[in-house]
Amino acid sequence: MNIGKIAEMAGVSRAAVSRYFNNGYISEEKREAIRLVVEKTGYRPSVQAQTLRTKRTKMIGVIVPKIASASIGRIVEGILSMINENGYQMLLAVTQNDPKMELEYLDAFGEKQVDGVILLGTVFQAEHKKILKNFSVPVVIVGQQMSGYNCVFHDDYHAFYDLTKLFLERGRTKLGYIGAIQQDVAVGSQRYRAFCDAVRDMGHEELVGRYVTASFSIRSGYEKAGELLARYQDLDGLICATDTMAAGAQQYLREQGIKVPEQILLGGQGDAEIVRVAIPSLITLHYSYEKSGEIAVQMLMEALADKDARQASKEMRLGYHIVEA
Repeated sequence: MNIGKIAEMAGVSRAAVSRYFNNGYISEEKREAIRLVVEKTGYRPSVQAQTLRTKRTKMIGVIVPKIASASIGRIVEGILSMINENGYQMLLAVTQNDPKMELEYLDAFGEKQVDGVILLGTVFQAEHKKILKNFSVPVVIVGQQMSGYNCVFHDDYHAFYDLTKLFLERGRTKLGYIGAIQQDVAVGSQRYRAFCDAVRDMGHEELVGRYVTASFSIRSGYEKAGELLARYQDLDGLICATDTMAAGAQQYLREQGIKVPEQILLGGQGDAEIVRVAIPSLITLHYSYEKSGEIAVQMLMEALADKDARQASKEMRLGYHIVEA
């Protein structure tokens, strides 16, 4: 069975069959005729032959730091829905937060193993920029802003400024902050900077130093909440860089018999299920994670379809809203 035979059985031209398998335009009547023949015969075009002919693998490489993350899972869902819609498949690479492994995947994907790459939540180093500078396929960065590249990110600064301002307006003037490493520009640097600016602007500069750094886990949130409370017994509000950290902090407070939100108002970011089902529920920031994944694929498709679009970088900053307890 081949394209010629399919065309003969469907009563259409070979060109129409070719367009059908390559998502080109054909009339609905011809598309349906070809579909019925394909369904009847079980024919599948040779991937290797298509790759040699079109120079496309129809694969998109997606690099993520971990999979045990609600936010990353939602981004990947958005990516996957749009990749499938555009006739591509996803090749998922999980780095376990290992920068060396991330660079290795970039090298592999850059050697035409895929048609394009989507890079999630990366802590960029000089080595990343060196590889990306001469990248052979288009790339879109999600979760971080990087000048000169297609990227989709959220307004971390204003989101955490507004969240901190809300806590202060509710009379919580003895705040503490659990954040991420500063090398992570979005989650670490931008969010903490927003916290500092908000407390300064509202006349509470002494709160800037009430800060600890956690890793992205419930256990770390638990441990760092204990560390912060040991240093500041008067704490009446606690803002965490992620919902996962906030969930760990809530567990610690519960074990210490500290009531949330009566004694300590607790907030995080992500609008994750773990926060929605928490009792009592926490204040959190909602980000459009699925949408960011969809937009990333749209940017990638534009770059694949148009060489000029590949040369020009596009940045997309998405909004947020506060989900109150």
